[in-house]
Amino acid sequence: MGTENQLPAEWTRLWSRPVGWILDHVIYRTAVTGKSNVPAAGPVVFAGNHISFLDGPVMFGASPRPMHILVKKEMFKGFLGKVLRGSGQIPVDRTGDRTALHTGKKLLDAGRCVGILPEGTRGSGAAASISSGVAWLALNSGATVIPVAILGTRQGDEHRDHIPTPRRKLYVSFGEPITVKRRKGEPGRVSMDRAAAEIRAALAEHVQGAIRATGQGLPSEPAPGSSTPQHRQSAVAGTPADHH
Repeated sequence: MGTENQLPAEWTRLWSRPVGWILDHVIYRTAVTGKSNVPAAGPVVFAGNHISFLDGPVMFGASPRPMHILVKKEMFKGFLGKVLRGSGQIPVDRTGDRTALHTGKKLLDAGRCVGILPEGTRGSGAAASISSGVAWLALNSGATVIPVAILGTRQGDEHRDHIPTPRRKLYVSFGEPITVKRRKGEPGRVSMDRAAAEIRAALAEHVQGAIRATGQGLPSEPAPGSSTPQHRQSAVAGTPADHH
């Protein structure tokens, strides 16, 4: 069996793309901008901010190209799990298994698109810190990175588990493409940290630009209980940082 047969089938887009459109434009009212920033062909990593359960599906439905989104494996249970697998999404084991990253790279090598919410968990959505997984994918595949600002899926002091009521106005903005590359003689870890910093900065700046353009702010978050530096790039468990 070839490695391509182990990837999510391309037919998954046939039914999942219309469902994503219905979510964005029938159940909710989603304003989408920046589609022209997305390359029409070739590998793309979509990197979105993360404030709600809906961020991945909303980004999926708004994108001009189909994508395979990295989703925590705990979501792949019961009916929802069947939907996620049937729509070509990728389960992520956050305890250190590298399988999802390698699957993502194979998809990118095949010219497809991968979506990731690199903040790792729902929060303020300001992209103050991101995982290094998005940098690993971009560096090892040569894919273009598109920062994606997602606003309105959670507002004010709504709980992180809150699901917005139907017909709420949502916003998805696809930012200008960026490319990260290794520099000659640069160690893998240094390349990873630099690329993650570049992606984080681009995503954070794009989110702030989308806030100014739409007037839709980020949700309020309680004061953090730790002394984590604001601009730290947190590592994904098991990320093969020095893999070339």
